[in-house]
Amino acid sequence: MRYVSTRGDAPELGFSDVLLAGLATDGGLYVPERWPLLGPSTAHTYVERAVEVMLPFVEPDLDEITLTRLCTEAYETFRHPAVVPLVQLDHHQWVQELFHGPTLAFKDIALQLVGRMFDYVLGERNQRVTIVGATSGDTGSAAIDGVVGCEHIDIVVLYPLGRTSEVQRRQMTTVDQPNVHTVAVEGTFDDCQDLVKAMFNDGAFRARNQLSAVNSINWARVMAQTVYYVTAAETFADPVTFSVPTGNFGNVLSGWIAREMGAPIHDFIVASNTNDILTRFINDGDMSARDVVPTLSPSMDIQVSSNFERLLFEMNGRDGGMTAEQLGRFRATGRLDIEADQRREYIAGHFRAASFDDDATLSEIGRIHRATGMILDPHTATGTAAAALLTGLDPSDRPVVTLGTAHPAKFPEAVERATDTRPELPAHLADLFDRPERTETVANDLAAVQALVERLTRP
Repeated sequence: MRYVSTRGDAPELGFSDVLLAGLATDGGLYVPERWPLLGPSTAHTYVERAVEVMLPFVEPDLDEITLTRLCTEAYETFRHPAVVPLVQLDHHQWVQELFHGPTLAFKDIALQLVGRMFDYVLGERNQRVTIVGATSGDTGSAAIDGVVGCEHIDIVVLYPLGRTSEVQRRQMTTVDQPNVHTVAVEGTFDDCQDLVKAMFNDGAFRARNQLSAVNSINWARVMAQTVYYVTAAETFADPVTFSVPTGNFGNVLSGWIAREMGAPIHDFIVASNTNDILTRFINDGDMSARDVVPTLSPSMDIQVSSNFERLLFEMNGRDGGMTAEQLGRFRATGRLDIEADQRREYIAGHFRAASFDDDATLSEIGRIHRATGMILDPHTATGTAAAALLTGLDPSDRPVVTLGTAHPAKFPEAVERATDTRPELPAHLADLFDRPERTETVANDLAAVQALVERLTRP
């Protein structure tokens, strides 16, 4: 498998080079040259199906034996034997719990594997990299846990000051390892994401510090997330609708790719909070950026969804020049315009969307708790609310799977407001609030951030 950039002006690479590069040198995102089709499965476990789904993307750089070992090690860290169990809510709605990994968020499913892939490839090459990432809440802790103690990796995570939950922040800032560094940026997640992209686009800085990325601009993250869509969809007799709490578009994009590969998926519901740029785009064709509003679901407090670029590349017939031009206009004007025929082919009938403010999110957490006894985090609640709103009167009674993206104990204040019940952290995090924090604060300024990255990671 070879990989191409969504902006059409970077060299084609194999999987290992794409893994280490993260962002393409032209500022684009790497995608496979083609979508492989799912073959007949002989898998009996999540690990076995993961190997079958991902092997075409990683060969010949990783062989089946190596991929099996890495997947086995990654998913042994999960607390549930099914890794991503399905829990039924009613006669046609399920929640797929993706939060049984070490940091209690769906990001673990990819990052426990991606961290091991990094260490394997770097060990084979006798190289070292500095991973720089931006997080709106969950990616940072999952990335840190995935690479903590890795011999060949330093990691620096940027997060928006005061805009994550306390649990999310402490899961990053209390990790006392010499290769782990966290930085609070005086700005929003979009600012953090822009700083990361700017560092990658600074060729001299990128080369000098051997930069790499593990957030969802890295193809390996998206690839690993396709697997749980496949395993969930194959559970049912009929094609499935997935309802996906969505901020940066990487999660729902993974589902779209799984469907392109042949997974029996009917369509996708995109669930947003008050930061509803994707809902407005899907429903009304309005992709115009607005100010980011802090909410009870901070991982979705995003207005510039970087992974949408991969779908836009497909919508443009894989024309990298056209994609680059559109994204340049979006950056300049804050608005992205899509042709009507593109919307008909790629959006209508494939994506539905709904958004919910904090009051509606709390109401949904309470509704599900009263009806089922299940406690949802605020992100997952936007997904079940969207599923109820958009499929409640669906005469097909098609199975609907909402992705449970985070453990409710990551957002205890919101859950307690909605249910009068304060969820407990699992035993391995029970002392989280007693652990000392280690972090730096920096202005939303590229030069200041670059200087800090070099100070933190240089021996």
